[in-house]
Amino acid sequence: MEHNTAENTVPNPNDVTLDKVSTSRFIFYVQLFCLLAFMLGGCYQLYKHSYAGKPDVAVPESTLYNPKYK
Repeated sequence: MEHNTAENTVPNPNDVTLDKVSTSRFIFYVQLFCLLAFMLGGCYQLYKHSYAGKPDVAVPESTLYNPKYK
């Protein structure tokens, strides 16, 4: 009876479970992509909901910096 151990398996160069360098590189790139996606998404939301401009508000003349009284 033959057991499937590391000695009698076919080496797979694409296996990320055995190579810690490629695993950490993959996780680093996934984190970098997620960070970039969240930053771009946040910037887009800030741009989309940005301040529209100075609204026309009726200010009574008695509350101005130099008030005008009747």
